[in-house]
Amino acid sequence: MTNAQKIGVIIGLAIVAGLTLLRASDPPLMQQLRDITFDEYQRITPRPFEATPVRIIDIDEASLKEFGQWPWPRDRLALLVDRLSDMGAAAIAFDVLFAEPDRLSPRTVMRDVAGVDPTLVSRLPDNDELFAKAISGRPVILGFGLSTEGDYRPPIKSGFAFTGETPLNAPPRLTAATPIRPQLQMSASGIGHISLNPGNSSSVVRRIPLFLTDGEQLYPNLAIEALRVAQGASTYVLAAAPDAPDTLTSAKIGGFVVPLTKSGELWLYTSPDIAERYISASRILAPEGVAPEVAAAIDGSIVFVGTSSAGLQDIRTTALGQNVPGVSMHAQTVEQILTGHFLSRPDWANGMEILAIAVLGTVLVLLTTFVSPAVALFCGLLITVLAVAASWFAFSRWGLLFDPLAPIIAGTITHFAATSFRILVIDRERREVRRAFGQYLSPSLLYRIEHTRNALRLGGDDRELTVMFVDVRGFTELSERLPPAEVVRFLNTLLDALSRHVTANEGTLDKFIGDSIMAFWNAPLDVANHPAKAVKAALAMRETLSGLNTGNAFGFGPEYQVGIGIGIHTGLACVGNMGAETRFNYSAVGDAVNVAARIESACKEVGFDILVSEATAAELPHFALLDAGSLGLKGKSSRARLYAVIGGEEIRQSSAFAEMQHLHADLTAALRSRAEDITEILTAARSKAASLTPGLPRFYKKMPRRAEHFRDLAPQTTDAVTTDSDAPSRSPV
Repeated sequence: MTNAQKIGVIIGLAIVAGLTLLRASDPPLMQQLRDITFDEYQRITPRPFEATPVRIIDIDEASLKEFGQWPWPRDRLALLVDRLSDMGAAAIAFDVLFAEPDRLSPRTVMRDVAGVDPTLVSRLPDNDELFAKAISGRPVILGFGLSTEGDYRPPIKSGFAFTGETPLNAPPRLTAATPIRPQLQMSASGIGHISLNPGNSSSVVRRIPLFLTDGEQLYPNLAIEALRVAQGASTYVLAAAPDAPDTLTSAKIGGFVVPLTKSGELWLYTSPDIAERYISASRILAPEGVAPEVAAAIDGSIVFVGTSSAGLQDIRTTALGQNVPGVSMHAQTVEQILTGHFLSRPDWANGMEILAIAVLGTVLVLLTTFVSPAVALFCGLLITVLAVAASWFAFSRWGLLFDPLAPIIAGTITHFAATSFRILVIDRERREVRRAFGQYLSPSLLYRIEHTRNALRLGGDDRELTVMFVDVRGFTELSERLPPAEVVRFLNTLLDALSRHVTANEGTLDKFIGDSIMAFWNAPLDVANHPAKAVKAALAMRETLSGLNTGNAFGFGPEYQVGIGIGIHTGLACVGNMGAETRFNYSAVGDAVNVAARIESACKEVGFDILVSEATAAELPHFALLDAGSLGLKGKSSRARLYAVIGGEEIRQSSAFAEMQHLHADLTAALRSRAEDITEILTAARSKAASLTPGLPRFYKKMPRRAEHFRDLAPQTTDAVTTDSDAPSRSPV
C-alpha cells in the first residue's frame, strides 16, 4: 500500500464515520427526505378503497346553500343526530368544536333584546339543551382541539389498561384543550381530540396521533373513540415495550389491534379521496325525508360529521399529494383499522440503516482505492438497486417502511470523495499536458486529447468543414516601417483580439501564419450550423477591429486604419493529426481549405472585407448578403460566385438593406447589359451603402472595373438569399 493509498483510505473512512454519525443523529432534513420517499411509495401503490361501514356526512357547498352559512343552529344538528340514529348509525362522530354557546338559540337571541320579560325568555327553547338531549343515550362522539390558553381538560369516557412499562409520557403533549359545552360533554358517549399533526410543521399528514397525554392521563383521538363506541368497548389496552419506558408498540380497541409508533401514532396508509365516502348533509336533512339508499348506507356504519367546504378551512394534504377535508383523515383512520392495511417502521430499522451506511461506505472506499472507481461505481449502483428493490418489496408485501435513501446518499458522497482523491493523485500527468498545450490548442481539442484513446495518433477523417482565412491588409508595408518589436506587439494585440471570436463561436484555431489566421468549424467535434457560426465570428472580428482602430489600440494614430480580409468556404476536407510520430499538428487539408484561402485573397480585388462562397451563402438564410460576382480563383479552372457579408439578421430585416438589394440588383443588371451610363445608379448605391457598413462604398467604387464578374451570371431577384429556414440547403438567387 502506497502512502497515497493509506491517506485515501484514512480520509475515506473518516468521511464514512462522519456520515454514519450524521445519520445516527437523524437531523430534520434526513427525516423529511425519508418521509418524501415513503410518500412516493404510497403514490405508486396507494391503499385501495374498500367498502367498509364508514361514512362521512359532509357539510358541503350544497348543504350550506340549502340551510345557510356555518355554524348552523344546534337544533338542526339535533335533527341530524335524530335521523342518523333512526337509520341505525353505529357511531356518530362530530369533527366539529362546540366550545361556545349557540348564538342562534332563541333563548340567547331574546336575552339580549331590551324590554323582554326574563320569565318569557326562560321559557324559550335553548338549542344547546336540545342538542344535548338528542345526543344523550346515543353513540355520539364529540371532538376537542388543542389550545395554548387555559387549563381545560376534557372528561375521559373510557378506561385504559397497560401491558409493560407505563406509556404516559410517550404520546404528544396536551397542555390545554378547547372546552366543550358542559351539557354536551356530559351527554356524549365519547370524546376525542381532532388534531391530526400536533407539533409537526409539515403540511402533509403522514402520521396521526391516536393518543395525547398531559403526563397523568391519556386522551384518545376522535377516530378510535368512534371505533370504541361503535363496538361498545369500554377500555383501551395499550402495549408498551418491556425494556423501554414511554414507548408504545400497539393499541387494542375492542376487537382490533393497531400497530403504533413509539409515540402512539398511526402511519396513515392513504387511499385516494373518492365520492363514495361522502353523503351530503342536505340529503340527511331533506324535508321530504331520507332516500332508502342513503338509509341503507348509514345503517350499521360509523359516521363522521365534517365539512369539505373550502371556506371553512379544514383542508389537509395527504401523502398522495391530495388536498382533502380533515374529516376524511379520521374516516380513513377507521377504514385502515377495519381493513387491516397498516404501515409500520420496525424499531430496528434505524439501526439497520445506520449499519448499512457504515458497511457500504467502507466497501466503496476500499474498492475505489485498491481496485478502480469504475468497479466501485458498479458495485455502488448494484447495491443501490438492491436497496431500493428490498425497500419497495418490504413496503408492497408487508407494509414495512425502510429508508433506502440515506444509505444511497451516503454511499454516493463517499464514492465521490474517494474518487475525487484518486483523480487528484492520478490526474497529474493530464494536468501537465493541459498546462503545456492549453495555450496552443482549442478547449474542444484538448478535451478530445484527454478523453479519447489514441487521440494523438496520426491520420485524418474526411468531413464537411467551414474554413476561414483572415489576413491583415498592408502588413508588408507596415512591417517595413516599424521596428520588429513593434510589429510583434501589433500582431499580438490584433490576433489575440480576433482569434477570441473563433473559440467563442465553437471554432477551432488551426494556426497563425505570420499576419494570418486559419480556423475551421465542425471538427474535432460536430458543430451545428457551423457556416452561420463562422460568419458570426467574422462579423464580430469586424466590430472588434473597428473598436481597436477607434481606440487607437495599435498606437498608429487616426490617420492609419488597420484593415483585414476574411474568406470563408464550406466544403469537404480531411482533418486530423498530421506530421511525424514525435511532432505533429491537428489541422485540415484539401480543396475546401485552398478555396477559403483564395476567397480571402479576392477580398482585395472586390474591395470588401468579408466574402463567402456560394456553398457557405446557401446556409445563411438570415444574414444580409450581396452578390459580389463570379471571380476566377487562383488554381481553379472555373470561376466561383462570391457573396459579400453585410451584416446579421437585424440588418437583413431592415428597410435600408431591402432598398440596398433593389439598387444592387439594378446595378448588376446594368453591368450585365453593358449599359453606357451607370453613374446615377452607382451614386445611389454608394450613398445607401454608407448607411449600412463603412466598407461598402469601396465595394461599389470597384464594381465598374469588375463588370466582367457579373456578365456571365443569371439575373437576381431582390433577395440575395432565401429566408425559408425550413427549406433544404440551396444556392442564393
